[in-house]
Formats: sequence, structure tokens, C-alpha cells
Amino acid sequence: MNLKRVVVTGIGALTPIGNTKDEFWKGLASGVSGAAPITHFDASLFKTQFACEVKNFDVEQFIERKEARKMDPFTQYALVAAEEAMGDSGLNLETLDLSRAGVIWGSGIGGIKTFQEEVTAFNQGDGTPRFNPFFIPKMIADIAAGFISIKYGFRGPNFVTVSACASATNALIDAFNYIRLGKADVFISGGSEAAVTESGIGGFNAMKALSQRNDSPQTASRPFDNDRDGFVLGEGAGALILEELEHAKARGAKIYAELVGGGMTADANHITAPHPEGLGASSVMKIALEDSGLRPEQIDYINVHGTSTPLGDVSETKAIQQIFGEHAYKMNISSTKSMTGHLLGAAGAIEAIACIFAMQNSLVPPTINHFTDDEAFDPRLNLTFNSPQEREINYALSNTFGFGGHNCSVIFKKYN
Repeated sequence: MNLKRVVVTGIGALTPIGNTKDEFWKGLASGVSGAAPITHFDASLFKTQFACEVKNFDVEQFIERKEARKMDPFTQYALVAAEEAMGDSGLNLETLDLSRAGVIWGSGIGGIKTFQEEVTAFNQGDGTPRFNPFFIPKMIADIAAGFISIKYGFRGPNFVTVSACASATNALIDAFNYIRLGKADVFISGGSEAAVTESGIGGFNAMKALSQRNDSPQTASRPFDNDRDGFVLGEGAGALILEELEHAKARGAKIYAELVGGGMTADANHITAPHPEGLGASSVMKIALEDSGLRPEQIDYINVHGTSTPLGDVSETKAIQQIFGEHAYKMNISSTKSMTGHLLGAAGAIEAIACIFAMQNSLVPPTINHFTDDEAFDPRLNLTFNSPQEREINYALSNTFGFGGHNCSVIFKKYN
């Protein structure tokens, strides 16, 4: 079958290290940490008292107050990132075939703040069932895609993927497949998450997933470091406009990169722990390479899942060595979660954007907060510690893995 080519023509980002795409890249290139004490609620009694929050964000600058109150923050974040991406793309809604334009979004949890607030209010009441009429539409994960499609009138495929921390990458792959199969021309795709709440922090604390380095939040996310003790929870959104190549060229669109392949697999191993030998991770990278028609030695940079957990970081590097062999030592590898924290279902979106900007700027963003080597990692691997590195990047691969054993990889190509 003659598959169509898919390119990225617009980008939007709302992250803990920058509230626009340009601010986000500046933060990545500068090695800035987005971690700080939690301000969204009083975290003084929690084991973890810090997170990577979105900062200086006033939703009323983007969404009218009355409308914003109908949305959980994860939907607000989605709309803001999508608005930047749409403006960046230059798409003209008056000439666009809206029946062939869709929204495929990702969110691992959805409206957790809304759910927490409504259930708390009910439990503190007299038992009379009084709930906000917007409770359900604010909470459900698919509503972000719904709001985006309503705003722009996109009548094509519209849904949200939920595959934990792989959700946004899952969404990108689904949008990619619809376009290359000729079923749509344009998608707004990406992901958003807003889980820095009492229940979010408390839940991840209960399963011992989060760093508890309360005395030094900015250095707490330390992927591949000997003293890593868990991930740092982040929040925000990333949006990409995916477009069929000829459709983009016909309107003279600016093209950032080409999306050339994707893979999806399952560990089928454990509800939260990765496969110890990286089986699912290695197979998903292999599938992504095969899907793109690339040889392993063509990949220049991998933006790894790299959450800063004791088990996850080790299994991922094992998988990389299995698939790339000797070439594993010639690539650059980095975890931008060392700066942004872990945005859960939105992680794949902002990390795809990181790959694209790395290619455009010939600069590999660093894995910050490396202090002590861990013998579990082969010292020949270039994990891009602490400082960015200049490098020509023609192909970049991005990994995201989620609780439940979900694995997704995407590969971007520099567009010439």
C-alpha cells in the first residue's frame, strides 16, 4: 500500500520550564529544572512536598472565566497548547476541509482534581447528593479532545488515548496512522495532564514511586544517577499539528519535521514495574525502526523515558543496547524528565517536541542532575550528562512507557 507522508506543521507547549514552545526549548537548552515546593495545595504532611508545576499561568488570559470553570485544569492546559500550535501552523479554518481534520489527544488520568473536589465535598456534607452539573464532563479524559474539536470545528476522528504515561505518544501514532492511510489530512494531537493534587501526590507516594528529596527539589529528578529515588511529578501539555505532506506543501506550510514511524507493544509482565530485561522496550523500538524503514545505526538521538526510578532506567538502557548494539555507544541519549519532571500522559507530547527542536537546533538537551555514576549503566553510553551537546541530528527516537506495561516509540526525521 502506498502510504502518505506525515509532517509536523505546528507546535504548542505549556510546561514546568516554559509556558510557550520557545520558552520550553530555551529551558531545555539551558538545563533548567522545573521542580519546586508545591503551591497548588498544602503539601506539608506529604512524604513528597515538591513537583514540577506549571508556573505563572493565568487561565483567564486564554479562556473566558465562565468557560474555564467548566473545565478541569488538564483540559485548560490542552486548549492553551492547542491554541499555540494552531496559531503556529497557519492553518486557515475557512479553507480547510473540516471533515478531514481531527483531534486525537492523550491523557493518562484526566480530571483527577475535579473528581477529588467533588467526592470530598460530598463526603463533607450531610449525605445529600449535591454534585456540580459539570462534574462528569470536567472529569472524563476524552473531554479535552472534545473541547478542542468544538473550538476549531474539526469533524474528523476525535478521541483520547489512555495508556498511562504512553498516552500522548499513543495519540501521535494513532493520528499518524489515520493520515498515512488517507483517512484524514490534519490532526491536532498531543497530551495534557494536571495531577499535582493531594490524591495525585498521595497516590504515587503510597506506591513509593516519587522522589522524597524535599531538601533539594531541583536536583530530585536524576535519571541514571546512583542516588535516584523516584520520579518528580509534572504537569502541562504539548500539542503538535500533524499534516499530510502534500496538503502542507500545497498551502506553503512551515514544516518542522517528518514523523516516519511508530511502534506499540506491551510488557505483559507487571502492573507497574517494567520488564527487568527491557523486553517490551526493546521490541517497541524494533517495531518503530521497522515501521520507518530505518536501520538502527541511522538514529542519532534517543529521548528516553528515563523517569529516575531505580528499575526503569536500568531496563531501558538494557533494551537500547539490545537493539542498537555497538551503535548504542555512538548515539546521544538523554532524559528531559530531569528538567520537566514526569508529565504522565502528556510526557510523550513534550518529549516529541524536544526531539524536533533538538533536530532543528543541532543540540541535544541534557540529562541534568547527574552526580554519582551507577555501575548498572555501561559507561560507554553517552547519556548527555549535565550539559547540552552540539550534534547534527537527522533521526530522533522518543520512548514512553506506562503503568500496565504500555510501550510506545516514535521516530522523527529532519525535514529538508
